[in-house]
Amino acid sequence: MRLQGAAQVFPHRRSVLTVLGASALLGLPALAHAGAQIEEPLADAVRNALSAAVGSGEPPEPVFANTENRLHYLRWKVEMNTRLVARKSDLKTLQHRDEFLQTLWYNCKRARLDVAMVLGLIQVESNFRQFAVSSAGARGYMQVMPFWTRSIGDGNANTLFQMKLNLRFGCVILRHYLNLDREDQFLALGRYNGSRGKPAYPDAVQGARRRWEFSA
Repeated sequence: MRLQGAAQVFPHRRSVLTVLGASALLGLPALAHAGAQIEEPLADAVRNALSAAVGSGEPPEPVFANTENRLHYLRWKVEMNTRLVARKSDLKTLQHRDEFLQTLWYNCKRARLDVAMVLGLIQVESNFRQFAVSSAGARGYMQVMPFWTRSIGDGNANTLFQMKLNLRFGCVILRHYLNLDREDQFLALGRYNGSRGKPAYPDAVQGARRRWEFSA
């Protein structure tokens, strides 16, 4: 897959960051430079399955088959925490970063998603801003469109600013798109962004993904 530079993928990044800074100073939700999922008809069985997935009350507590897997997770969390600090993300406190990483890990494993890819997606979509809003109205870390709360949630789009719900919705939606596109990440990522078939967004996510890979 071709990797493009940030300036090529997002030619208006500087102006967008200026808007983000102004939004923060005014106490407004930060705008995100991203596309948006397109509302598509859902079969009843699919709608019911997605509703059950986002509505589950399970706590985001990872479960490990053995001690080695648990130690790998703990080492991953320490390293990701360090990388988030280096990025100067909106996850300011250790407690906030720990909660974010644990919730993300849990939902990625639950949805059978690559954690590094989802971190790359969040970086491209919102740059780790909890209250980011795109020009299309997508919200939160994973830039979930409000129509999803009507389709498979309780209809309250404001809940998409809640970290746990936003990550759960985003992971469930991405898994749904991967299922639709038979695990083709290029097509599924494009569908997530509302630009299916175009290379800029999948290239950007895969490029960002490399920054979050972990093998230790």
